[in-house]
Amino acid sequence: MSTKIERTFTYGILSIFAVISLTPVIGILSTAFGEKGSLNTGFSLPESGLSWSNFSDAWSQGNFGKYLGNSILVAVVVVTVATVLSILAAYAFGVMRFPGSNVLFYVFVIGLTLPQEALVVPLYFDLRHYEITDTYWALILPQTAQSLAFGVFWMRTYFRNSAQSVMEAARVDGANSFTTLWRILVPMGRPAITTMIVITFMWTWNEFLMALVMISEEGLRTVPLGLAFFQGQQTSDTSLLAAAAVLIALPVVVVYIALQRRFIEGMLTGAVKE
Repeated sequence: MSTKIERTFTYGILSIFAVISLTPVIGILSTAFGEKGSLNTGFSLPESGLSWSNFSDAWSQGNFGKYLGNSILVAVVVVTVATVLSILAAYAFGVMRFPGSNVLFYVFVIGLTLPQEALVVPLYFDLRHYEITDTYWALILPQTAQSLAFGVFWMRTYFRNSAQSVMEAARVDGANSFTTLWRILVPMGRPAITTMIVITFMWTWNEFLMALVMISEEGLRTVPLGLAFFQGQQTSDTSLLAAAAVLIALPVVVVYIALQRRFIEGMLTGAVKE
C-alpha cells in the first residue's frame, strides 16, 4: 500500500507532465482568440475580449470547407477499408494455420519499419504511370496500405490472445470460421478495434507528405495541405493561423472524446485474456 508521501509525489509528477502537455494547447488557443493582426502570441490574454470572428474568417479565407470535405472522404474510406481488411487478414494470421503464414505476416510487419520519405517518390511515379495522381485514389490507396501494416499487427495480437475456449465452444456448436469471426470475436474485440480505428483516423487525418506530393489541384487538397498554403498567405496574422489550426484539429479531438472509453480500454488490455 502506498504511503501519503508516495501518493503526493506521484500526483506531483503527474501534475508536472499534465502542465507540460497542456502548455502548447493553451498557447494556441490564446493566440486563436487574440485580436486580428496583433503581434502578441503565446500566453498573452486578449485585451479586447475573445475574437470569435477569427475562426469564421480563417474558415472562409482558407477555403477549409472544401478541404474538410476532402479529408472526411479520404479518412472515412481509408479507415473503413483498412479496418475490414485488417480484421480479415489478422484473423487468418492469428487463428488459421497455413503454409508460409509467419513469412507473410512478417512481410506485413516490415511495412511498419519503412519510412514514408523512402517510399513517396517511387510511389508517385508508379501512380503517375497509372494516371491516378491528382485524384482521391492517390491518397486513399497508399494510406490504406500503410494502415494495414499496423492494423494486421494489432488485430493479430488480439486474435492470438482471445479465449481459445470460446472459439472451441463456437466450433462445437457448428459455427464456421466466418461466423466465429463476425459474431463472436469481433463483438468481443470492440476495445481493440476502436483503438485501431482511432489511431488510423488520426494518422490519415494528419497525413501531409503524401498529399503534398500526390496532389497539385487546389480542389483536392486535404486540411493539413490547405493549412500549409494558408500559412503562406497569412504569415503576418498569427491569430488566423492559430484559429485555422484549431479548426483542423477539432475533428480529431471530437473522435477521440467520443471513443475515449473504448480507446483507453483497448490500449490497456489490447485483448481478451483467457
